[in-house]
Amino acid sequence: VQVVESGGGLVQAGGSLNLSCTVSGSTYRIKTMGWHRQGSGQERDLVASITEGGFVNYGDVVKGRFAISRDNAKNAIYLQMNSLQPWDTAVYYCYYIYFGRSYIHWGQGTQVTVSS
Repeated sequence: VQVVESGGGLVQAGGSLNLSCTVSGSTYRIKTMGWHRQGSGQERDLVASITEGGFVNYGDVVKGRFAISRDNAKNAIYLQMNSLQPWDTAVYYCYYIYFGRSYIHWGQGTQVTVSS
């Protein structure tokens, strides 16, 4: 199974980025996919998650600015990030969880840097 993340980079405050994550090679259905982020010296926190059925959940600090979507046929998720601020700077990690399982599978992460 391969997890491919893309879309990170450098952006000025107030700008936007769109992250993508695709899980390929899986033979099992994926229940939940999402993003966590980890800033330097900080814990890994929830950014957003979405289930196969479309239920979404957002971390408090991104509500109203970020939007997550999912393409079940492609096992892919997308994170539209608007009004980015310097405190959004972090490594963003894609993750997924299979139906009937609790183990979290992580991607390698993609760096997002927001300059002031």
